[in-house]
Amino acid sequence: MKLVVATRKSALALAQTRAFCAALVEKNPGLEIEELQVVTTGDRIQDRPLNEVGGKGLFVKEIEEALLDRRADLAVHSMKDLPAEQPKGLAIGCVPERADPRDVLLVRDGLTPELAALPSHVRIGSSSLRRRVALLRHRKDAVIEPLRGNIDTRMRKLQAGAHDAIVLAAAGLSRLGVAIPVTHRPIEITEMLPAVAQGILAIEIRHDDERARQVLAPMEHDVSRLRACAERGVLRALGADCTVPLAAHAVVEGDALALEAWLSEEDGSRFRVLTERGTARTPREAEEFGLALGARLRDHK
Repeated sequence: MKLVVATRKSALALAQTRAFCAALVEKNPGLEIEELQVVTTGDRIQDRPLNEVGGKGLFVKEIEEALLDRRADLAVHSMKDLPAEQPKGLAIGCVPERADPRDVLLVRDGLTPELAALPSHVRIGSSSLRRRVALLRHRKDAVIEPLRGNIDTRMRKLQAGAHDAIVLAAAGLSRLGVAIPVTHRPIEITEMLPAVAQGILAIEIRHDDERARQVLAPMEHDVSRLRACAERGVLRALGADCTVPLAAHAVVEGDALALEAWLSEEDGSRFRVLTERGTARTPREAEEFGLALGARLRDHK
């Protein structure tokens, strides 16, 4: 049996796709994987912030087209790149176990990797509106500078002195095998709430492809699915993408669900945050919990 797997060409996308596929083959002896590398619009546009050129869908559109026209059987995405609504005919067929959802503050030589310890008017590279708002709430004097490109490019810019510090996802660094210095610990959730579904992979398939569903079933992680559904419920309620500063993080223990989310205007004004606790036994219940919190967040004064 052979499956064609679509992925972006970036080093991170290839690393996480190949690691997932290796685990998938281990669970399905005899399975053959063929890799289809796709260049997306988001990969081609590197000179402007994503919120200026169209948002999350820029990294998945061409990959989803490959699924719909049957050039690929499944696609491996970083779930935080997926818009709130999927195209008709597609579904998230598998949610593997979540990696570390936190962000990491990396600093140039000579600086202490703590927000409070950085020098006055520190230059921090990040093109994420969420990170920009969160950073400025902690350090109003910081200068947040645009930063695009893959992880290697971003780290080279830091080492070359283009920025004093940059913020990257811990999961991305781990999947690329980048060792985080012991002095550069991830920023705690209480200090910087992650992006929706940060650290979670989404394995996308055609909705009616039962063969792919059966092959993927051993890789499904129920708790990660519940967390993803709750956080993406907030995203759906707000109709949000990367043009809106939004953060959400869910914790699941048994059937208990705790969900925290914040939202603001692009300039950081009208910042509002909500935390709710309840129960969720199924993905649908988790999504409904997120939808309800998102609606309250949207209307919160």
